[in-house]
Amino acid sequence: MAAAMSLNPVHVLKKDSEEEKREDARLSCIFGAIAIGDLLKSTLGPKGMDKILFSHSKRAQNTIELTNDGATILRSIGVDNPAAKILVEISKVQDSEVGDGTTTVAVLASELLREADKLIGSKIHPQIIISGWRKAMQEAKTALSSHIFDRSLDEELFEKDLMNIARTTLSSKILSRHKDFFANIAIAAVKRLKGSTNLHAIQFIKKLGGCLTDSYLDDGFLLDKKPGVHQPKRVENARILIANTPMDTDKVKVFGSRITLDSVAKLGDMELIENEKMKAKVDAFLKHNINVFINRQLLYNYPEQLFADAGVMAIEHADFEGVERIGLVTGGEIVSDIERCDTVKLGKCDLIEQVMIGEDYLLKFSGLPVPESCTIVLRGATEQILNEAERALHDVLCVLVTTVSERLTILGGGCSEMIMARAINNLAAQTSGKESLAMEAYARALLQIPTILAENGGYDSAQLISELRSAHADGKSTYGLNMNEGKIDDMSVLGIVEPYKVKHQVLSGATEAAEMILRVDGIVKCAPRRRTPDDRCC
Repeated sequence: MAAAMSLNPVHVLKKDSEEEKREDARLSCIFGAIAIGDLLKSTLGPKGMDKILFSHSKRAQNTIELTNDGATILRSIGVDNPAAKILVEISKVQDSEVGDGTTTVAVLASELLREADKLIGSKIHPQIIISGWRKAMQEAKTALSSHIFDRSLDEELFEKDLMNIARTTLSSKILSRHKDFFANIAIAAVKRLKGSTNLHAIQFIKKLGGCLTDSYLDDGFLLDKKPGVHQPKRVENARILIANTPMDTDKVKVFGSRITLDSVAKLGDMELIENEKMKAKVDAFLKHNINVFINRQLLYNYPEQLFADAGVMAIEHADFEGVERIGLVTGGEIVSDIERCDTVKLGKCDLIEQVMIGEDYLLKFSGLPVPESCTIVLRGATEQILNEAERALHDVLCVLVTTVSERLTILGGGCSEMIMARAINNLAAQTSGKESLAMEAYARALLQIPTILAENGGYDSAQLISELRSAHADGKSTYGLNMNEGKIDDMSVLGIVEPYKVKHQVLSGATEAAEMILRVDGIVKCAPRRRTPDDRCC
């Protein structure tokens, strides 16, 4: 009887829960990650293709995004596989840390897992694979650090490196046709930061019309708003009070209350009281001797009239990011509570005036106390082009800021991947045991990056990679892929340069993500919470 009882299954999980174990869970994770890599690999490199992201959600209102940015693609698509979600998070981290390499990190992680799947099929334990990967990654970082350049001591050479890095980053974006033009804009904007890594002082304004080359860098700050009716359109020596406070009719708001009036005269008296309360609020702002008032929330007609009578330029409904940036560039403090107005810090600038871009009027803030503040005005034919141009320029700015702070560069075009792969293969040849097979697999995964670059350009990847391997074996360690002519060439001569930190972050992020996924031997999907009648009532 005891034997019969022991055969009965023990149910630990709730009903409707799902569990995948061992091989099924591992394969589910590996194939989910490989699917993400296959989705993104066609967008990699200067010859990569774009993806159209079409949303049916009511919030997005059937919007269309046209992009080849890995972080944007992964952020927009909905994934259900847990391993795929890990690659999405790794791509987001890559984007927030260095701004570029979001596609490369996801593709490299997926290629590592593709190679791991072959090793697991050969009865090699995942822990042995992980151990070999760790040794391979250390060797790759050592090889990478031995081929870095630091030309920051020579201002002319460092300026040339910045230009090459900007051009290399833009070569895979929608702005590749005008990469010299936009590289100069990005470098000019980064120079204004004077070594700072805070990109919040650089603003983007997108206006439909014209072509991409009509874009320009504007000194100062542009706000896509207009002053109120009968208010000044130009203010010199501006004293700016920035607020985030309701400026509608200051009604008596008591939850659950209702006021009943029996005559129109009493309604007029009540409105008069409300207007007096609003006038007291406006007077509290005006007593600080301001001539510009900027509010994140709406300004109703009566307070707008009061500001106009006082000769103050009042700007309503400035979005929250715009209000934050105005506070940053003007040195002002955002006021949220009328009682704190006695201690408010006003923002300042030399001139606020209306300017016209395309067919729209904007407010330009000139002579700001923060000299690094500037605005990049983007012009283009469609909203999709402008959005992709903004993403491309943001990536370039992040990469340039990273280079200015780190000052270390490395050659691109598949050159660094070949250097790392050769170093790993040499170490694997000196390593005994099954770990050497994992190290060789790591090297093959690295070589998939230049292979995909060549395939996306329509070239013979097998021929180019074999020629590149032969060139590196002959000591030509600066050779990579010339994607314009479909041959191997000297990257230092072509000026294909990337920041060292981007490549280092790709290596670390992809390896750690692949490690995490390879360790999985079980997936537990919890049962959904059942709704009760009480929940429906609420």
